Amino acid sequence: MRVLHCCLSCFYIDGYTYQENMLVRQHVSAGHEVLVVASAETFGEDKQVTYVAPGDYIGTDGARVVRLPYRRLLPHAVMTKLRMHPGVLGLIADFAPDVIMFHGACGWELLTACKYVRQNPSVKLYVDSHEDFNNSARGPLSMALLYKSFYVPIIRAVKNHVSKFLYITYETKRFCKDVYRLEDSELEFYPLGGVVLDDEAYAQKRQTKRAELAVLGEQTLFFQSGKFDEKKRLLESLSAFSKIRAEHARFFIAGSFSDSIKLQAEALIAADSRIHFLGWANSDQLLDLLCATDVYVQPGSQSATLQMSIAARCVVIIDNVPSHQDIFRDNGFLVSDEQELYEALASCAEYSEALGEMSQRSFEFASQKLNYAVLAERLLK
Repeated sequence: MRVLHCCLSCFYIDGYTYQENMLVRQHVSAGHEVLVVASAETFGEDKQVTYVAPGDYIGTDGARVVRLPYRRLLPHAVMTKLRMHPGVLGLIADFAPDVIMFHGACGWELLTACKYVRQNPSVKLYVDSHEDFNNSARGPLSMALLYKSFYVPIIRAVKNHVSKFLYITYETKRFCKDVYRLEDSELEFYPLGGVVLDDEAYAQKRQTKRAELAVLGEQTLFFQSGKFDEKKRLLESLSAFSKIRAEHARFFIAGSFSDSIKLQAEALIAADSRIHFLGWANSDQLLDLLCATDVYVQPGSQSATLQMSIAARCVVIIDNVPSHQDIFRDNGFLVSDEQELYEALASCAEYSEALGEMSQRSFEFASQKLNYAVLAERLLK
């Protein structure tokens, strides 16, 4: 099949393991012809948003990538919000896709994709929404001028030609219903996912990485990752872990610290020999670390690494919010405050049969619902 991934309402970053990358990778590996049409928005070496030159090349995920400039109708900052690009309809027509996955519900070019589908009604169009009230329409001007006056009319105009609007969390579903006025019948749960390895590949990665980290078989390995600020609650995790006197427990951290928590985090790490900071981990290193991990800790703001950790069979300690309940299957602990966080860490510190049972529940749920191979195939049915 010919599969088009439109990444004009979101960024597409070569070399990362975001949803866009993983779905493209899966479609390529399954033998489909894949085209990515993307904006020039990406990440720089400092992990901050930057812009690259338009171009046409084979990306790191194995697909042809065409990066388009913004139209020059208004200042660049405005055009990055309107998301209007030249030549999109021609690219779609030349590629002649069977399926279009439009990543991000907010943008002008959704009208263009819909125009092609109207002309070619056998083509399936899916629209993937990641918006919720934590990351979108956070101010009254944004809601009134950008969403209600621009994005929402576009969504209303195209919705009859969209096979499904796909939402990644309960909070995204609520945004789709409350802001976009979409009905349950127009929506489908389509979570972020992860790589689900078979037993042999998982065991090999786990054994190799634990040996590299000098973690013994019966030691419990806790792990937290990300770009850490106050919202990630790393300081609370480390403070709670430091109160647990289990010498066999180890706590590893991968990522980077914001200036607001850097000194405190470094002090907590220096004060406890069981805590280790590994620095930034790339996608391959992160997968190895997750396979080595017993308990993935994410008591703060949401991250796609959570789904990756469940796919890697981790027990999870996560914030008790509605969106986490969508992917929680008694495979860890939901925590609401520092006391519950401490109790969850203490419960997991003893390597026991209970951890093994929760790990198995993570694996079973991920195999059915979070496996990117399954999620990618869903778009082609």
